[in-house]
Amino acid sequence: MKTAAFLLCAALLSLSACKQQAPAPEATADAANPDAKPGLSMSVGKLVLPAVKGNPGAAYFELANRSDKDTALAAVVIDGAGKTEMHETTENGMETIASLPVKAGETVTFARGGRHVMAFDLDGKLAVGGKTEATLVFADGDKLSGDLEIEAAGGSDHAH
Repeated sequence: MKTAAFLLCAALLSLSACKQQAPAPEATADAANPDAKPGLSMSVGKLVLPAVKGNPGAAYFELANRSDKDTALAAVVIDGAGKTEMHETTENGMETIASLPVKAGETVTFARGGRHVMAFDLDGKLAVGGKTEATLVFADGDKLSGDLEIEAAGGSDHAH
C-alpha cells in the first residue's frame, strides 16, 4: 500500500512539473481574442447612449492593425443592440460603410464627427457606467472582441 501511495505521489509530482515546464502563451493585446488575427487590437471603446430613449446610440473605438497584412472590417456587433451599422459623417451627411479596408500598420478611428457605429434597438439593461462587448467581424470571418464603456449622451462625447 505504501508503494502504491508513493507511486501515485511521484506521478502527480511529475505531471505538475510538466505543466510548469510548458511554455506560457505569448502575452499580447490579442491574447484574450483567440479567434483574432495576430496584430489586431481594439482600444478606447465606448458606447454613448441616446439622449432620447428609443433613438440609436453610437459606438466609438480605435482599431489597430499592427500586422503585415491588410484586412477589412465588415461589421460590428454590439451586445445589447438589435442592429448595428457602420457610418461615416461627410460633407453631404452620413454614409453607410459596407466594408472598411485597414492596411497593415494602420490605425483607424471611429470617433464623433467621423466614422462611427450606430447601435439601434438598445436593450434597456445597458446602463451608464457599465460595459458591453463589441465584436468586430472581418471580411475573412476573423473576429475581435473588446469592451465598450457605456456613457450618457452629453458626457465626454456625444452621440451624433
